[in-house]
Amino acid sequence: VQLVASGGGLVQPGGSLRLSCAASGFTFSTAYMSWIRQAPGQEMEWVSGLGTRGIVVEYADSAKGRFTISRNNAKNTVDLQMTDLKSEDTARYYCVRAYSWNYKAAVRGQGTQVTVSS
Repeated sequence: VQLVASGGGLVQPGGSLRLSCAASGFTFSTAYMSWIRQAPGQEMEWVSGLGTRGIVVEYADSAKGRFTISRNNAKNTVDLQMTDLKSEDTARYYCVRAYSWNYKAAVRGQGTQVTVSS
């Protein structure tokens, strides 16, 4: 399993970023995928998840109305569009093949850093 996240960076509060994750080593089209994040000194947090056909979509309360998850099964990618970013969104973001209830044990790649600061 290989998961390569990209798209992070430094953004001002209220700004937007689009994260992307390229997956390989498993049958992506049959996998429920999630984005998770970890802020310094804090536990890993589940952010959003997406079913195999993009019909089942779930968000943590902190992400609802601001983040949009999507996937492209032809390209084996899962994206996270983030808008109206806040300082509390600062974290390292990872994509995982996992649900909201088992993400802590999931294999994850190096992630991508998102820093929201003025």
